[in-house]
Amino acid sequence: MAFISGSIFSLGLMISGMSNPEKVLSFLDIFGMWDASLAFVMLGAILVAFVPFQKAMRHPVTLFNEKIELPQNNQIDKKLLAGAFIFGTGWGIAGICPAPALTLIGLGSYQAFYFIFAMLIGMLIYRKWSGA
Repeated sequence: MAFISGSIFSLGLMISGMSNPEKVLSFLDIFGMWDASLAFVMLGAILVAFVPFQKAMRHPVTLFNEKIELPQNNQIDKKLLAGAFIFGTGWGIAGICPAPALTLIGLGSYQAFYFIFAMLIGMLIYRKWSGA
């Protein structure tokens, strides 16, 4: 089931343009040649995910009655803000975030390996820094 869901998600990333770094960078270029089409993709994703997320918040189990581990920390702290800043900066520079990077590998884009390598280094630094 996870493979099927991941495949559908990957296909959606490709069809919507979310796995195309140039399209993402055009979306982020709000003071230049802004391409607002990804805003509609994000809005569609929010609309599709809203009901299942509300259900998961009330009854956190899967269709197969497996427990869903939801985050317990709701605080906006320095770690969250720093992580969001680093993630956003990387997204703005590369036009890639983790899921589309994996999709790009499937499309044969060797540039995605640079991003994934940097992402893994960042994860390693975080683990060393936070003691996780």
